[in-house]
Amino acid sequence: MSESRDPLGDLDSIAFLLERGHAPTHRVKAFRNAAAVLADLPEGELAARVAAGTLKELKGIGDTTATVVEESLAGTVPGYLRKLAAESPASVAPGGEAIRAALKGDLHTHSDWSDGGSPIEEMARTAADVIGHEYLVLTDHSPRLTVANGLSRDRLLRQLDVVAEINERLAPFRLLTGIEVDILDDGSLDQDADLLARLDVVVASVHSKLKMDADSMTRRMVNAVANPHVDVLGHCTGRIVKRDPDGKRGGRGGRPESQFDAELVFAACARFDVAVEINSRPERLDPPKRLIAMAVEAGCRFSIDSDAHAPGQLDWQPHGCVRATEMGLSPDQIVNTWDLDTLLEWTRRRS
Repeated sequence: MSESRDPLGDLDSIAFLLERGHAPTHRVKAFRNAAAVLADLPEGELAARVAAGTLKELKGIGDTTATVVEESLAGTVPGYLRKLAAESPASVAPGGEAIRAALKGDLHTHSDWSDGGSPIEEMARTAADVIGHEYLVLTDHSPRLTVANGLSRDRLLRQLDVVAEINERLAPFRLLTGIEVDILDDGSLDQDADLLARLDVVVASVHSKLKMDADSMTRRMVNAVANPHVDVLGHCTGRIVKRDPDGKRGGRGGRPESQFDAELVFAACARFDVAVEINSRPERLDPPKRLIAMAVEAGCRFSIDSDAHAPGQLDWQPHGCVRATEMGLSPDQIVNTWDLDTLLEWTRRRS
């Protein structure tokens, strides 16, 4: 008889692959919830229920999740896991291997404190144990982005305490404090300056009035980049590249790029030493290649980030690595190839 596998690990692996493949949230939750239910069972009850055929009597365990558990306990790689692994794109897409190998962290991620789907510690443990990062920056949204449950000053202060507790458990891995702060209409930032100064990394992004005229948008972005607390300019055009059901680009429902003077904005990024984010979300891939080329010409630094809202999405960075490679970037131009001390020395350079 084959040796038993880890059913909870197999359920989590399936959820990870579904997230990486941008599957609907309800499909992912079915497997993560099932793993949570089984984790709470007394020792020996899982095997007893499988033997008695009563596994599906547990709330949250359905036909598919029960089959995964039964196959795993029997020592067989679950068929659904094998199917997803065969269909899933390679973790490191061809062309971006060298830059992906050089990345030591991710500067733009979200948790269930704002619009992410998973707890902070789950995101951090996945970054450390599965992705292999040395650090991860938690950048939940700022308060005016109410649709994303943005963090008020008080909530962000509470989150800093939570991050400190998690770091005690996960050392030497480091979860860094951060925020994706909204760039307001006039270029000011949607959080108090004294609190921004306490954070390890500040990503500043435009999320509203994306159709603002080019001159106003340019002033707005340059004012934000000039702010001494900003470290990274997030998904600068705000575009959404909608994908059709087969995963190809060009489907309906996308969002066009915001219009601004890219030469002036990237010159400001270079002048104030703010990194231009290469956002790796498959529906963003922002900025477009022509703008990456302009940022390179301006002498900008870059950050390749997942913008992950779930653990499996942390493995989206290879999309950005391929684009960086195609545009001729080297690891030394990318700030999250740096070790932790060098990164923090850079983010504290002005604030």
